Amino acid sequence: MNLKLNSFRIALGLLAVSVYTISCKKDETAKLSQVIDKDATTSPRAIYSQRWVDWNNRSDGTYTSSEASTDFGNVSGWNDSRAWNSSGTCRITLLKNALSGAGGVIANIDISDGSAYELDFDVKYHSEFDWSRGGKVGFGFGIGDGKSGGNPGWDGNGGSLRLMWYNNNGRIYFHPYVYYRDQPTEYGDNFGKSYPTSGSISRGTWYKVHMYVKSNNGSNSDGHVQIKINGTTVLDQNIRWTTNDSKRLIRNLWFHSFRGGSQTYWQSSTD
Repeated sequence: MNLKLNSFRIALGLLAVSVYTISCKKDETAKLSQVIDKDATTSPRAIYSQRWVDWNNRSDGTYTSSEASTDFGNVSGWNDSRAWNSSGTCRITLLKNALSGAGGVIANIDISDGSAYELDFDVKYHSEFDWSRGGKVGFGFGIGDGKSGGNPGWDGNGGSLRLMWYNNNGRIYFHPYVYYRDQPTEYGDNFGKSYPTSGSISRGTWYKVHMYVKSNNGSNSDGHVQIKINGTTVLDQNIRWTTNDSKRLIRNLWFHSFRGGSQTYWQSSTD
């Protein structure tokens, strides 16, 4: 699996992130600026109103933790052995017979607390990529305690927004994967949405993903979640992420790219 980032942009107040993933491009000079957000907790998190990253000025070779920190800020969990600067992209390899962090990359970027963020990224799968059952891919957000991994947001202390690719009896598509206060099961909610609504995504094709998250207030359902792919709205609705106001803000940008699921049928026999 190749994750290729073409660019990354992030803004605070609305923290905007623009990234292009599953065949990632090299890092140009990352531009960093700061604004004052009345909801932001400024220390010790990275503070920027907008950030744009690409990989055009990097030579081919390992995309190191140090380089990732230069590009994105305070990064934890980066795995140098599975990340590569490749022809102006950032390429991620998923290992055979392995799931979650054992086979991919689960990296968290500690950003300044904000009440709204947006991001864009492009994703492309290699021409020989094995879809297997599916997995998480690209960038997303952690709200409050950043619920995930079958730990639902029912306590009102956090949520998360990520994207999955999924193989449903040979139909391959993207769908949302969302943890929040009112999620119906302990695993992420897809709201019955998919892209495309019929047919499959393709190997070797770039897909442009847009995400927007906005915190809710108190126990109100006045937060928001939005996903668009190639300009098509997949999910766009109000949401109650949390009920604990001290946990309402968006605290982390996530880069989660791995197979799974936890059961072995999510695995692939090839890298």
